[in-house]
Amino acid sequence: MRRPRFRGDGASQRELHPEHLDCGAPHLQHPLSILQPLEATPMFRALGLTSVAVASIDNYTAVFLGTVNGRLLKISLNENMQVVSRRVVTVAYGEPVHHVMQFDPADSGYLYLMTSHQIAKVKVAACDVHSTCGDCVGAADAYCGWCALESRCTLQQDCANSSQQHFWTSASEGPGRCPAMTVLPAEIDMHQEYPGMILQVSGSLPSLSTMEMACDYGNNIRTVARVPGPAFGHQIAYCNLLPRDQFPPFPPNQDHMTVEMSVRVNGRSIVRANFTIYDCSRIAQVYPHTACTSCLSAQWPCFWCTQQHSCVSNQSRCEASPNPTSPQDCPRTLPSPLAPVPTGGSQNILVPLANAAFFQGAALECSFGLEEVFEAVWVNESIVRCDQVVLHTTQKSQVFPLSLQLKGQPARFLDSPEPMTAVVYNCATGSPDCSQCLGREDLGHLCVWNDGCRLRGPLQPLPGTCPAPEIREIEPLSGPLDGGTLLTIRGRNLGRRLSDVAHGVWIGGVACEPLPDRYTVSEEIVCVTGPAPGLLSDVVTVNASKEGKSRDRFSYVLPLVHSLEPAMGPKAGGTRITIHGSDLHVGSELQVLMNDTDPCRELMRTDTSVACTVPEAALAAPVPVCVRFERRDCVHGNLTFWYTENPVITAISPHRSPVSGGRTITVAGEHFHMVQNVSMTVHHIGREPTLCKVLNSTLITCPSPGALSNASAPVDFFINGRAYADELAVAEELLDPEEAQQGSRFHLDYLPNPQFSTAKREKWIKHHPGEPLTLVIHKEQDSLGLQSHEYQVKIGQVSCDIQIVSDRVIHCSVNESLGEAEGQLPITIQVGNFNQTIATLQLGGSETAIIVSIVICSVLLLLSVVALFVFCTKSRRAERYWQKTLLQMEEMESQIREEIRKGFAELQTDMTDLTKELNRSQGIPFLEYKHFVTRTFFPKCSSLYEERYVLPSQTLNSQGISQVQETHPLLGEWKIPESCRPNMEEGISLFSSLLNNKHFLIVFVHALEQQKDFAVRDRCSLASLLTIALHGKLEYYTSIMKELLVDLIDASAAKNPKLMLRRTESVVEKMLTNWMSICMYSCLRETVGEPFFLLLCAIKQQINKGSIDAITGKARYTLNEEWLLRENIEAKPRNLNVSFQGCSMDSLSVRAMDTDTLTQVKEKILEAFCKNVPYSQWPRAEDVDLEWFASSTQSYILRDLDDTSVVEDGRKKLNTLAHYKIPEGASLAMSLIDKKDNTLGRVKDLDTEKYFHLVPPTDELAEPKKSHRQSHRKKVLPEIYLTRLLSTKGTLQKFLDDLFKAILSIREDKPPLAVKYFFDFLEEQAEKRGISDPDTLHIWKTNSLPLRFWVNILKNPQFVFDIDKTDHIDACLSVIAQAFIDACSISDLQLGKDSPTNKLLYAKEIPEYRKIVQRYYKQIQDMTPLSEQEMNAHLAEESRKYQNEFNTNVAMAEIYKYAKRYRPQIMAALEANPTARRTQLQYKFEQVVALLEDNIYECYSEA
Repeated sequence: MRRPRFRGDGASQRELHPEHLDCGAPHLQHPLSILQPLEATPMFRALGLTSVAVASIDNYTAVFLGTVNGRLLKISLNENMQVVSRRVVTVAYGEPVHHVMQFDPADSGYLYLMTSHQIAKVKVAACDVHSTCGDCVGAADAYCGWCALESRCTLQQDCANSSQQHFWTSASEGPGRCPAMTVLPAEIDMHQEYPGMILQVSGSLPSLSTMEMACDYGNNIRTVARVPGPAFGHQIAYCNLLPRDQFPPFPPNQDHMTVEMSVRVNGRSIVRANFTIYDCSRIAQVYPHTACTSCLSAQWPCFWCTQQHSCVSNQSRCEASPNPTSPQDCPRTLPSPLAPVPTGGSQNILVPLANAAFFQGAALECSFGLEEVFEAVWVNESIVRCDQVVLHTTQKSQVFPLSLQLKGQPARFLDSPEPMTAVVYNCATGSPDCSQCLGREDLGHLCVWNDGCRLRGPLQPLPGTCPAPEIREIEPLSGPLDGGTLLTIRGRNLGRRLSDVAHGVWIGGVACEPLPDRYTVSEEIVCVTGPAPGLLSDVVTVNASKEGKSRDRFSYVLPLVHSLEPAMGPKAGGTRITIHGSDLHVGSELQVLMNDTDPCRELMRTDTSVACTVPEAALAAPVPVCVRFERRDCVHGNLTFWYTENPVITAISPHRSPVSGGRTITVAGEHFHMVQNVSMTVHHIGREPTLCKVLNSTLITCPSPGALSNASAPVDFFINGRAYADELAVAEELLDPEEAQQGSRFHLDYLPNPQFSTAKREKWIKHHPGEPLTLVIHKEQDSLGLQSHEYQVKIGQVSCDIQIVSDRVIHCSVNESLGEAEGQLPITIQVGNFNQTIATLQLGGSETAIIVSIVICSVLLLLSVVALFVFCTKSRRAERYWQKTLLQMEEMESQIREEIRKGFAELQTDMTDLTKELNRSQGIPFLEYKHFVTRTFFPKCSSLYEERYVLPSQTLNSQGISQVQETHPLLGEWKIPESCRPNMEEGISLFSSLLNNKHFLIVFVHALEQQKDFAVRDRCSLASLLTIALHGKLEYYTSIMKELLVDLIDASAAKNPKLMLRRTESVVEKMLTNWMSICMYSCLRETVGEPFFLLLCAIKQQINKGSIDAITGKARYTLNEEWLLRENIEAKPRNLNVSFQGCSMDSLSVRAMDTDTLTQVKEKILEAFCKNVPYSQWPRAEDVDLEWFASSTQSYILRDLDDTSVVEDGRKKLNTLAHYKIPEGASLAMSLIDKKDNTLGRVKDLDTEKYFHLVPPTDELAEPKKSHRQSHRKKVLPEIYLTRLLSTKGTLQKFLDDLFKAILSIREDKPPLAVKYFFDFLEEQAEKRGISDPDTLHIWKTNSLPLRFWVNILKNPQFVFDIDKTDHIDACLSVIAQAFIDACSISDLQLGKDSPTNKLLYAKEIPEYRKIVQRYYKQIQDMTPLSEQEMNAHLAEESRKYQNEFNTNVAMAEIYKYAKRYRPQIMAALEANPTARRTQLQYKFEQVVALLEDNIYECYSEA
């Protein structure tokens, strides 16, 4: 056998002299010398080889090569000494492998090797990664083979009986020797009996005749298998077919199924094969319209029985009748074209047939789909006529497939391999303008334009011309001189067909050629601009028999490029370059090409610059940069980008980090001056990646990422957004480039966080102010190897200077005064991200002060004991009173149970009708996302946004629907004069880039919050404006919010952590509110929206069942005591038949109460007619008149106040239905009025001294005159009123429970990722600060989600729905919101006789609700943690989903107003911040001010 030869880096060609051939002969016992050198051709070449070990296995040779980089390369050579496979294992990266390598004498499956610092035992092969025989043998690994009876890939010594033939298949035998099996018969008829199956087993397998065998069909179904005699290579086995009752079910819409079976030997499957079970009788079910054709075309032996109309596998089952034998003989319809027919038009359709003699005279029907069946008449043996076919459609055009079926047997069709189709069109649908209408003539639609698209009558003339084209918009507004711009023209009447405008689009005198595939009849033209002779600006004209011109002008301009920066970057790509020039925003497409071929990615452009990310390059060399528009020639600029050598990372130190992370890791290497950004990430156990800092061309520092556990983990670096790859490994050809990307070169060992304590482990240290202080800190033994500069000790906010550091002790001293005032200061020590408070420093006074303190404490203790005794006595009394109150309430509840049952049943009926109505109509009136955001973010934060959301002037259409558009400055255009726009846009763009700098934004926010006149209102406004401005980059917004929250948590943890997030008093708290609103919008809309809307409807229905005082607003049924009507007003329902003039709906029956005012009746009528329309489009009650037809000759206009109004005690009483004596079933008509009668105004604004509705206010004025006993009884709620509260509560209970369960439940298909992410963040912050109190975490979570988001939504449904939130609904929602707040609280409810009714009402339900809240928090905690990448992907998707919804320029301009107001303070903060000073952020901010300072106020004043 030939020995392979390998050449390492020292094997250079040189001449051998005689002294080189002695091979150390003087040192040997016997002389040895080489007289003739041996020459051989190297089998494998690589740089940096240090050691070699060779083993011969069968016909293969395995060679193990060590490298200088700490890798072990394994090469397999076949018998011809050719390399057939390579594998690489990293043993110790960066440490060379020692030249001595030795196989384990006891087990040849292992190899021993050494590096500079360790010895390793490496397995020679990892065979178990291959799961199939083909993969195992195909890997060509000298050591691996397929163990047939164990069905796994193993080393030969690991396979039982491998020394015997056919038990183990080596790689040298090839994949062709893998076990395989064929099943006979391969296709089995479902209805035929089979004695058994024959299995042909081939491949390398031992004889199976003496082994226990079975056929396995899955699902624990097995039958006995047997082999008649010994055989090798090709063996025959017999197997029983699985029982018929255990056949698996057929897949839907299939006539066959594939069954996998395997042969099991000694309990293990060794070979598999598939066979097919088919059922001919299913073909007619699967293909009902081509039953015969499909039967005779099937791949199975099937026959068609014409008489039975069935497909069978046995021809003898067919009755004696002419049965077809080929698909061409089947009775079938023949295709015949039909002209389009208008909807509702009658026609006779002739259907040609083939081979239909058998069916001649049979009763047939023409079927056009569901329930569209017409009579069929035989014309002759080959034609059938469908008589009086009338088809209808509400679509622009609809295709109806035509098929013939036997009458009375709808499942039996004549075959229609190529079905006839009838096209039915509707002129009134889908053609909003003349050109679209008349253009349908090309489709055969006979339509004519006459104030709308209508069907052309038989006597009507041919259609004439349409109005001139109307151009509403052109895009873009400019393009390069060379042309090629895709110009989009939108409007109306832009031609009936392409030929109308093919040569009719012009820009001044330059033609624009329309694209046929982008043309939309009448609505849109996309054309390619031609070249212009020079600079040009003109309108766009479209000539389609008449000429139309655009309002905007299209300009031909000459784009120019001047320079690019930076001009060089690594060849791995990722460098972000900016190309400067002029008019770079023009045209429809811009490309930046490197070396004229490779496109620059992530391109963003403005008028003066283009930014993009360069691709990777193969070589380090200068390449031309081409900027081209519309795929034409490059813009001249002679731009060159230099690709340089990639950065090289050679080492990292230290190699250990505490599990909390934050330790500074120094990265050494070369070419770092080209790096724009770099991050460090840890695989498997690492938390979010950390951003690194480039110090110079050879050093980078990175804070180590936090880890989930103590372990060693591989580390990767991302340089300029590209994963760092070890080029040396690729150059050595030890790895494929893909493998080089995946392999980690460096590792970090994560160890437990260091633990510290004071020298005597005391928690309190006393210190007298003014005296020197030296601390001795004890450190637990660890292996981190921390240096002295890595420790930071603080006493309060004062640093303690570290003087001595040893393995176990740290000495530090304080050189400045800690203050004269007495108090407590925490002693904290920080290592990286790890913080530990080891003790508290007590600043004490003199001994006299101590004695006084002891005396005071003693007195306080005595007073506390007395107070405790009094408190316990009162508590026992309160407890007895509370128990008595509970018994009284339960007794009252039992008394009104019947009333609740009746009310609930009635409300359920109404709500069931409402739910059906929602399903039939437009559904729940959700606001669009942009309106939800503006209403949630800007309720009352800034004067810019306090204007009304709904325009005060409303117009009504013919259906009585109010056409209202919601307006908000952030949703419209940026209204500034054109003269100011260039500077403003450039300044805003630069300001936007500043806000996208994390250091600037954090300094900016902190600087503003430190100003005393920066009020809470300004903070809320700034937070919401930032949210809008950064809405497209939610990942960045989230990182900013987290950093600001960390600062807030630090400030709160030093005081009272339980108060954190309780209010919205800082920018970050409002940012959190907005972030939750964005992230929870999907849950709100998809999960909570329906139960919330049903609860609102139920509240409104319940309130409307009783009397409501129109002036005081108090109602008989409510949840709020303050809004309870304290009178027993008898009210009777009235069902009124009402018609609404001007509305297309028929008259409706409307239920009202006889105590309702006429305005209340109008509102109920409007609700009945407009229930499927959003509330913002309803007409108002003052816009309509209500007329009562008392008889055929008499009618009355019904008003709240008129000459018939009753006067009591000098006050006018509002008119009601009872006042007018309107009977049950009365006929009323409502109509729109031209002018509003504003003399009355809104009823609830009337002066109570002059008017009343149900309760005269004199009753309340006389209240003080009543006796003390009566007033006391009034103070304690009477049973009748409490009954109404409980009745309303019981009726609404189910809807409230459904709402709370929807809010506090987790959908498996859409888990609340944002909630999980934020709760984990809170837990992490608490853990870092040593906060282990579960109540504190519960309060943080409650303050951040339920109280911050859900309570706001519960109190303000108008943020989510387009509805009217009346005062009554608002009062009830306040009670419900309070119950939700109590459910989320952890403090016990202290309720007594003086407790408000709103808290008493749901006292029994609160404990159950609290369990639901706690279960919800536990489910969130048990969810799988989210990585930063997963959360960023989710946030990016949220940003993409709602992109371009807001005008961010307006938001930026408003933010700048704050920057302008506090400019000196911001500049001072930037100057004081080292990072901002180093990156020159203050100068960039000055540039923004220079651009905007003289423009923004002038422009806004002009606007």
